[in-house]
Amino acid sequence: MSLLSILQFIIIEFSVSLHTSLNSIIHIMLSILNNRRTIRKYSNKAIAPELMTQLLSAAAQSSNTGNMQAYSVVVSTDEDIKKQLAPTHFNQPMITNAPAVLTFCADFNRFSKWCEQRNAEPGYDNFQSFMATAIDAMIFAQTFAVAAEAAGLGICYLGTTTYNAGEIIDILNLPKLVVPITTITVGYPEITPPLTDRLPLEAVVHYEKYEDYRKEKIDELYSEKENSEFYKNFVTENNKETLAQVFTDIRYNRKNNEFFSDKFIDVLKQQGFLK
Repeated sequence: MSLLSILQFIIIEFSVSLHTSLNSIIHIMLSILNNRRTIRKYSNKAIAPELMTQLLSAAAQSSNTGNMQAYSVVVSTDEDIKKQLAPTHFNQPMITNAPAVLTFCADFNRFSKWCEQRNAEPGYDNFQSFMATAIDAMIFAQTFAVAAEAAGLGICYLGTTTYNAGEIIDILNLPKLVVPITTITVGYPEITPPLTDRLPLEAVVHYEKYEDYRKEKIDELYSEKENSEFYKNFVTENNKETLAQVFTDIRYNRKNNEFFSDKFIDVLKQQGFLK
């Protein structure tokens, strides 16, 4: 066999091996995403500081507007800080049970200071800039979440962060142009809960143009959820006629939505994003 033939054989074998490895990596990642669960109870096992740094470093590679990285995260592991944060999240037990609580923030403070120190005039004290940094903070948070789950950790998003953003700002000493957007608790799972149901994919995916939902389509898309024993019991326990009423009347009602909207708008004004 000639040298050229040997080289060709090696290249072919390497290509096949590489293709197989890539397929395996893709399969593993899809499996992690398709089988993810929200973890609300954690074991006592601590997260190694080296692992936390690796996860945050990976998350910092996420896409962001103009590569400004106008976001930040406050990692809270101190028990006293977690106890202070707990009431701002309505004392959900994950806050004090988790070994680490991460508060992800929209942050144009650092970038604006850099501009000022380089004879440049920053113009990021406005709503457009807030939206850009808020989106980037969420991308940063979700990339961290995926990395953490790939490392065998469990996470729980807390949607209560913007409800009491002002109080969180005081606890974490957040300066102007910094606003907390979301919070993730993270740790090693103590229990593995069942998968949470999701609507059929066609409920959320549109091709080429948005196709609005006919009455019959709404019935079809929500049929499985509404007819599951879990949600039927959920409706009964809340003394409602339909599952939708549990959301509109109890879980996310108009009164609370408007109250927390006004409260968050005040925070945006206080932090310099709204006039």
